[in-house]
Amino acid sequence: MWRTLLGVALLIWLADLATKIWAVDYLSNRGPVKVIGSLFQLTFVRNSGAAFSFAEGATLFLSLFGIAVLIAIAYYAPALTSKGWGVVLGLVMGGVLGNLTDRIFREPGLLRGHVIDWLQLPNWPIFNIADTAIVVAAFISVVLTARNIPPIKKEELI
Repeated sequence: MWRTLLGVALLIWLADLATKIWAVDYLSNRGPVKVIGSLFQLTFVRNSGAAFSFAEGATLFLSLFGIAVLIAIAYYAPALTSKGWGVVLGLVMGGVLGNLTDRIFREPGLLRGHVIDWLQLPNWPIFNIADTAIVVAAFISVVLTARNIPPIKKEELI
């Protein structure tokens, strides 16, 4: 299970990092780039909060919460019941690592850095690959739950 989880997490983290480097280089000094008219644009922003402007300016809290999520994933991963749940936790871990990397290394400073967002859909906050991975993980977890596949084996956590 660890191989699936860590492989997915690494893939997401690297894709997020690479696309953010590209976005800083290519998009930071220009206006929105229309890809499909106003339906899909590339718009560079530095986000100090979470989606929908939630917790704007609370980057320290969001950083600490991200670290807590990573610890919880490491704790529960050995008890996962399926590869599907390994993928879910890998997507979450990769997404959290992607945004946490920004919060640790970007301005204005350690654990307070602003996250790079650059994908824009109408009537939706601007987002990135890490955010996308977390949302996809939520959808997969709903499907797994609807199929009655429990995430963990309770007897292994004792």
